[in-house]
Amino acid sequence: MLFDLRGRHRRRAVKVIYIGLALLMGVGLVGFGIGGGFGGGGLLNAASENEGSGGTSFASEIKKYEKTLKQQPTNAAAWEKLTKAQLHEAGGEAYVNATTGVPTAKGKELFSKASRSWESYISLNPPKPSVELAKLMLRVYGPEGLNQPAAAVQVLQLVVAAEPKNASFYAQLAEFAYKAKNARVGDLASSKAVALAPSASRTRVKTELEAVKKNPEGGETLTTTTNGTTYTGKANGSGGFAGTAVNTTPQPAKTSTTKTK
Repeated sequence: MLFDLRGRHRRRAVKVIYIGLALLMGVGLVGFGIGGGFGGGGLLNAASENEGSGGTSFASEIKKYEKTLKQQPTNAAAWEKLTKAQLHEAGGEAYVNATTGVPTAKGKELFSKASRSWESYISLNPPKPSVELAKLMLRVYGPEGLNQPAAAVQVLQLVVAAEPKNASFYAQLAEFAYKAKNARVGDLASSKAVALAPSASRTRVKTELEAVKKNPEGGETLTTTTNGTTYTGKANGSGGFAGTAVNTTPQPAKTSTTKTK
């Protein structure tokens, strides 16, 4: 048996096996963000939108990579790591509203810095851009972040190129493209999302994306008539209505007659 240690060669073999297992475990833990890399949070923690949770600060990581990039401005790997560190920091307790989960003003400042770092990273044309980092950038450019749908479209185009069979990402690409008023990309992505969706969901996906195309900003469009003038707009969320006049031609006043004896 292998673990009969009476022989010298067998003891050496067992030692080699244990060393190999230790290395594999170490690599695996670092890969899942449980040790090394970017502190206790790890990339999986960032992907679940809990970057920097528990009060962990990534300020030292940010300073380290900023210092590196002053000396090596074309270091794509350093730009990638700086962006990740900034996103981890932006997800910390100090930068997120505890009630809504939405980044605070300071959090959005970090999002802006991460956006600039991401742009610097992509401008260097890395041979294999980080798809995981691109997915994290979606939160930065989403409606609760910087609300930049055109930038989100560019990020999602990179993601769908890497994962061409994911209907969800194509649906997101269509939604952001429509919001960015890029109907061509929106239509192409919408068709792809419908085709890749499970057969039972295709009708729903198509209907929802058509609704986004028709009304990219969301919210129900309402129409009302006041004093002969028709207005169209959206509910303001406070029981009111914000709209513009679409028919300013006054309606003829109704007349009534009464009979007299």
